[in-house]
Amino acid sequence: MERNYDFRKRLEVVHKPNRRDPVVCADEGEPEISEDWRIVVDEAAGPLLLNTAKDLQDYLFTSMNVSVRLIRTRNVAEAEAGGNRVIVLATKEQLPALGGALEKSRSYRIVVDADRIVVCGFDDRGAAQGSYFLEDKMNLREAPVLEVMDVTREPLFSPRMAHSGWGLDRYPDAHLNAMAHAGIDAIMVFVKDVDETPEGYQDFNYLVDRAELYGLDVYVYSYLTSRLHPDDPDAQAYYESTYGKVFRACPRFKGVILVGESCEFPSKDPNTTGKLRLEWPADQPQTKPSPGWWPCRDFPQWLRLLSGTIRAHNPDADIVFWTYNWGYTPKEDRLALIRALPENITLQVTFEMFEQIRNEHVTHVCVDYTLSNVGPGEYFRSEAEVACERGIKLHAMSNTGGLTWDFGVIPYEPFPGQWNRRHSALLKAREDWGLSGLMESHHYGWWPSFVSELAKWAYWSPSPTYEEALAMIAKRDFGEEAAPLAQEAWSAWSEAIRHYVPTNEDQYGPFRVGPSYPLVFRKPMFGKAVQMPAAKHAMFGNEIVLTDYEPLEDPRQSLGVSRIDVELRSLGRMLERMEEGNGLLERVLALTPENKRADGRFMLGIGQFIARSLQTTIHVKEWWKLKKQLLSEGDTDKATTLLEQMEELAFREIANAEATIPLVEADSRLGWEPSMEYMTDADHLRWKIAQVRSVLDSEFAQYRKSLALTNAVN
Repeated sequence: MERNYDFRKRLEVVHKPNRRDPVVCADEGEPEISEDWRIVVDEAAGPLLLNTAKDLQDYLFTSMNVSVRLIRTRNVAEAEAGGNRVIVLATKEQLPALGGALEKSRSYRIVVDADRIVVCGFDDRGAAQGSYFLEDKMNLREAPVLEVMDVTREPLFSPRMAHSGWGLDRYPDAHLNAMAHAGIDAIMVFVKDVDETPEGYQDFNYLVDRAELYGLDVYVYSYLTSRLHPDDPDAQAYYESTYGKVFRACPRFKGVILVGESCEFPSKDPNTTGKLRLEWPADQPQTKPSPGWWPCRDFPQWLRLLSGTIRAHNPDADIVFWTYNWGYTPKEDRLALIRALPENITLQVTFEMFEQIRNEHVTHVCVDYTLSNVGPGEYFRSEAEVACERGIKLHAMSNTGGLTWDFGVIPYEPFPGQWNRRHSALLKAREDWGLSGLMESHHYGWWPSFVSELAKWAYWSPSPTYEEALAMIAKRDFGEEAAPLAQEAWSAWSEAIRHYVPTNEDQYGPFRVGPSYPLVFRKPMFGKAVQMPAAKHAMFGNEIVLTDYEPLEDPRQSLGVSRIDVELRSLGRMLERMEEGNGLLERVLALTPENKRADGRFMLGIGQFIARSLQTTIHVKEWWKLKKQLLSEGDTDKATTLLEQMEELAFREIANAEATIPLVEADSRLGWEPSMEYMTDADHLRWKIAQVRSVLDSEFAQYRKSLALTNAVN
């Protein structure tokens, strides 16, 4: 059993102990690193390169049980030329003959022969990535052995941005190190003011200092309020007191991410209210969207003011403008905005969102965010084409850190086949429209997994194919005998996600929290509707969970009453595939060597939790259907039958929640999300069970009394 937050102990293990398989030996001509080897860096090596050398030394000691010396030299070129069992970490500046052809930041060349391993990076970040590549290769080999090679590799996307998976805006050194190992090169922090995040104080310059030690940039995710229009006489001074103040205090921030709902301003666009969302009078109907939800014609003017303000303190700041909030609006309005944007900003577009999908006889819409639709959606495609025409730098919100809002309280979605389809589509967008950067997670954070490994392989060139990488990972993690069956399990899971139906009511409901989601019968006459317990310090807590389940309507999708049976059938098929994969993985673990089973058990727990969440969502939809029938049924006998069906359904869901408790007790990451904190730990599941029992014991009893009175009158 794990206590809450024990998952952080696992997150802080960057180098997995005792990976070495003593049976594996070097083939003829291959180097096998032993204790008479040395890691060599130039005495002028900077902090990042020196930190990388120490990291490699720790990796060999911790994962491969080999202790090697780390030394500095006055002439790293002589050490490289001399061979004699050395691992040289350097840059092209230090080894111009070896790295002269390198042209891209973070790229590297590696030369390996029998008694020499040389990593030459374009820059320090390149040398670090080359060192991590050595680790990747040795992990797959399960020995401190490398094949003879001379390979030059370069990243295909930069930045690759992610939020913390350790805690909201919290980045311990070990987590930064793990992110860098995964190929991520930038992190994001929510910013409300200088050194202020939604959770309170943080020393931003210190965060930048520590991130630099791992080759990571830091982006501001803006939560700064914009109360003035650029035309207002005090606008320039006002924005200097907000954005200017932040970048003056921390000029080494890499850039800023601006998204409508977090950064709206009082636009004069007549299609909007002209007021910030929270300033609209509560006693007046709102017939127009707030400015943050429309491609306002004066956004370019606002961006020019902001970019000038920010770049006065950091001339190279990356101004990222994310069109997330208005992908539903008419194409001509969206593209008119893209055509009017300043050229010196970066456009960010969500990859699959807003796409209309036909399921049987109804239409669904891809809400934020889902892996069920690979993408790109028409919204992304249309804006990417215009960005390409204009030569504007293009980023995508891709979620390829491994998680979306399909399931809100799991660490990653174990659907490698579908992730591979997403990777391939993003690479195609790189070819077609110049896609250059990725936002790979939102506040649900990043978690190291075999899925994040596959993303890293996909985003570097050259790399093995998806099939080759998946087979190598399966063999490493489950052993040679179990590996083919593990791939079958992953294949079943990968098919499962293709039957997922993304809806707002589910992603703000049972899919957000899983089996702790309540079954609500009727709202009380007085008092609040059912609210899930939430931590006081959570940024969102229960605010982003809608407990009184109801299909949410949208003019771009079919009515909920028409959709719900289609959704039930599709989710039923998904549940079958998930349970098939879970059964296969149980067989895999029986064949897996004991020293590899712990990680496999955590993976199985995720698969089982997803299945339990699917069951809850199916139950919630069936509950809603029965409740609607019951509350409109005037015949006492028929109403009694419906009530009995709801009781039976409630008992099944209680059993489902009870069966989930061992899963969250075994893995403290299940049931937690950084912005909500714990919503589906054992305590929340017991709360849900008590809530459902109270419906059965109290609310149903009262309803039966009303039915009896109706019968007496008849």
